[in-house]
Amino acid sequence: MPLATANRAAETAHLPFVDISRFHAGPEERARFIAELRGVLHDHGFFYLTGHGVDPKLVEDVIAVSKRFFALPLEEKLKIEMVKSPHFRGYNRAGYERTRGQQDWREQLDVNTEGEPVALGPDTPAWKRLLGPNQWPEALPELKPLLLAYQAEVTRIGIEVLEAIAVALGQDARAFAEIYEPQPSQLLKIIRYPGRDVAETDQGVGAHKDGGFVTVLLQDKVEGLRVQTVDGVWIDAPPVPGTFVINTGELLELATNGFVRADVHDVVAPPAGVERYSVAFFLGARYDATIPVIALPEELKRAERGITVDPLNPIFREVGQNHLKSRLRSHPDVARAHHADLLSPEQLKGEAAPSAY
Repeated sequence: MPLATANRAAETAHLPFVDISRFHAGPEERARFIAELRGVLHDHGFFYLTGHGVDPKLVEDVIAVSKRFFALPLEEKLKIEMVKSPHFRGYNRAGYERTRGQQDWREQLDVNTEGEPVALGPDTPAWKRLLGPNQWPEALPELKPLLLAYQAEVTRIGIEVLEAIAVALGQDARAFAEIYEPQPSQLLKIIRYPGRDVAETDQGVGAHKDGGFVTVLLQDKVEGLRVQTVDGVWIDAPPVPGTFVINTGELLELATNGFVRADVHDVVAPPAGVERYSVAFFLGARYDATIPVIALPEELKRAERGITVDPLNPIFREVGQNHLKSRLRSHPDVARAHHADLLSPEQLKGEAAPSAY
């Protein structure tokens, strides 16, 4: 992106731009980059990523194939409806996912790390229910190879950003590797937001924090993403061509005792007659990992803010428990269909959102 264009975009967006290629520059430039990133992590938790090296053709193809998927007849999409998967993989109609108990007006396809289901016994940790295969549409065979290629690329980006974050926190670049290797969680969503002539509210996605290490968000052309500052002010994060929006999640807030922000954000449904498309990737730790508190340098430790406490959404250091809690809450139909033993009688009747079990 030309510098003048980037500057104009930054003035419009009010979020900082981070050029990850500077992480691999000479010592002086790298040091300046790390210092700037450290400030962004503490102040924002959200930024536009440039210099990432992703092939623009791959980005174009993923957006195009996403639009073709959502254009399929409903009966084709419902063949892989998420409620058919105990592993929370597959298609959701608009209004079927919830944030803090309220309907999100977006349709989406959820894909995670390809795997095999685990035989469950009385002593099997509940989070192992998350492991298993994805569901893919028979009517669109090109979707699977494209999304898996894209998943691999954004995993690379997420790990590169996480390594830069570790260095900015005064750690070795691979400080977090012990809790994401050999296999991080790789949740990928392709998303379509219908206009307000279809949506019953303006909630595309309700206000929330992301649960993983970092989120890598690809936006198409229609805006809607908003970020809430520490002062409670909502600012827009419109699409900027050639960039990804990166935000830090709850795992980094836990690991740094609040030095790194996991910012609240939401998506406003687009105007009537307009559709919004995006592709969100959530890089998380291994499900069997426990998030430690890392020892920050003294000058950073003095800036720790502690962990955000939300009685409606407790955060666990046990990664698998935290992720399963999130999925049970956001997909109550799947929870009731496949995980009734984890729910209360009220939740089984649909009278309350699933708990943290």
